[in-house]
Amino acid sequence: MTHTFVETNGIKLHVVQAGLDDGPLVILLHGFPEFWYGWKKQIDSLADAGFCVWAPDQRGYNLSDKPTGVDAYGIDTLAADVVGLIDAAGRKKAVVVGHDWGAAVAWWTAVSYPERVERLVVLNVPHPIIMKQFVSRDIGQMLRSWYIGFFQLPWLPETLTQRGNWTMLVGTLLSSSRPRTFTRADLQLYKAAWSQPGAGKAMINWYRASLRKPPARRPTIRVTVPTLLIWGVKDKFLKREMAQPSIDLCDDGRVVFIENATHWVQHEEAKRVNTLLIEFLDNK
Repeated sequence: MTHTFVETNGIKLHVVQAGLDDGPLVILLHGFPEFWYGWKKQIDSLADAGFCVWAPDQRGYNLSDKPTGVDAYGIDTLAADVVGLIDAAGRKKAVVVGHDWGAAVAWWTAVSYPERVERLVVLNVPHPIIMKQFVSRDIGQMLRSWYIGFFQLPWLPETLTQRGNWTMLVGTLLSSSRPRTFTRADLQLYKAAWSQPGAGKAMINWYRASLRKPPARRPTIRVTVPTLLIWGVKDKFLKREMAQPSIDLCDDGRVVFIENATHWVQHEEAKRVNTLLIEFLDNK
């Protein structure tokens, strides 16, 4: 793996790169509260399969730039970051893979820039329109998404998440995953990433922007590129009932449920996820 910094959309992102320089480009987008390391079990497998792999720290995270202000984290801006990475790689298109918030960005990149996305893979997050519908109408999903409302408060969320050397975030990772998914060594690396200057606030600003900086209206919300949705069924944050309606918004999509996995499916079922990824990406 090579660590570098790439300019995109007016900022610099820290990007871990691996694989063949001339292989098909795969961009891996992490979610909250992870960083590029959230794909540690996928990077080498994809590189060994002949792909050129880029795993950025998204804006606000770890070693990447952390613009001030909530508006800097709107979903349109985040999707433009991805297009900037594709441009920086000298490519016309890329396969875009996302988990958690990275999946939301991946969905929206495919909706907004279908001509720049070869294929789309999303893990455990519904299409943003389906998410909006369920959060506003489904009591069960409302209860699971309580923290989105909490994160809208000024200063308090970042204060509480950082208290006790990030006790709250560590507890969230451990309580929502299978035992031994995140090791002590893993958690030390996560704490180091969260402790980068400005990261604590920037990560939460993604949630604030989701309500305060809605995306521009698009001609269509349908996804026209081939799409694979992988869903760990034991997700404590997101209901599986959102998966099929998301695929229904895709012209060419399918969902694969992994029954014994949680929200952190790419960690817990790495071999299965890697096989699904490579088979889907090779199926031209």
